[in-house]
Amino acid sequence: MTRPESQLADTVLMIRPARFESNPLTAGSNAFMEDMNESPADQQAAAADEFERLVDALEQNGVRVVVADDEREPHTPDAVFPNNWVSFHADGRVVLYPMEAVNRRTERRLDVVERLDRELGFHVSEVVDLSGHEDNGHFLEGTGSLVLDRPNRIAYACLSSRTHLDPLGDFAQRMDYDVIAFDAVDRDGVPIYHTNVLMSLGEELALVCDESIPRAEQRDAVIERLRDTGHDVIRLSYAQLESFAGNMLELKARDGVRVVAMSDQAFRSLDDAQRERLEANGRIARADIATIERSAGGSVRCMLAEVHLPSSAASGDGR
Repeated sequence: MTRPESQLADTVLMIRPARFESNPLTAGSNAFMEDMNESPADQQAAAADEFERLVDALEQNGVRVVVADDEREPHTPDAVFPNNWVSFHADGRVVLYPMEAVNRRTERRLDVVERLDRELGFHVSEVVDLSGHEDNGHFLEGTGSLVLDRPNRIAYACLSSRTHLDPLGDFAQRMDYDVIAFDAVDRDGVPIYHTNVLMSLGEELALVCDESIPRAEQRDAVIERLRDTGHDVIRLSYAQLESFAGNMLELKARDGVRVVAMSDQAFRSLDDAQRERLEANGRIARADIATIERSAGGSVRCMLAEVHLPSSAASGDGR
């Protein structure tokens, strides 16, 4: 029997960047990336400052942040986005994912997983390694590709060059999830590379840019399933999608209050009514991460790997 899981984590893993810069191997599938005039050294310096701002914003709002340092070698320019290579689950399982860009595959670090288990009071029962799908050219980039409704065991996934059906089915079978797969495109008709830039799912609120789902039957299926699972749906526009409003993440503070993490750009894109609904739902933790957003085409949610693992004490191993 699969252990019930909360939608919200009170702990996140973040990777402090060592050699952050725009990654040419991801630019072909990520239309959110912009051409950068800054040198790699300047991009790294700016990203390092932005990283600390986000850590501070989360901690000030009561979210526990576990920070691991990226390593300079091998060079992993996107290491600041750990949610693409790993997810942590309440039954103690850790899932490792197949990545499209070759220079992102070395982001997968078992030493980081082992530190959670051996030093930080969490229990890892099993590592489920899906990375072998890379051998067949099939990819599933973690909770970038997947937006998980954890209590209801539903995985929402927009298909793209980074999200394929074979590893998606493998994840669903091993982790006991139902899948709602769909196509999504930007305003120019280009496939959207990750589901988590168009969709965010909390306990009661769901934000989705439904106009990015061109097929009416798929769009209706997504909205219907969200409502059937009790979610109040906030629709986002393309302009808000492009400002990373879909790339926010609802978490839980140590005092039990919900915390919605997002970038300053995402917050500014919201209208007054949307902000009021989010602020009524919980505290807002936000930070200016403009360089990370422009250089790497990802935002706050991409930087956070939620730690849903049980504590060592709860697991009964006595550590």
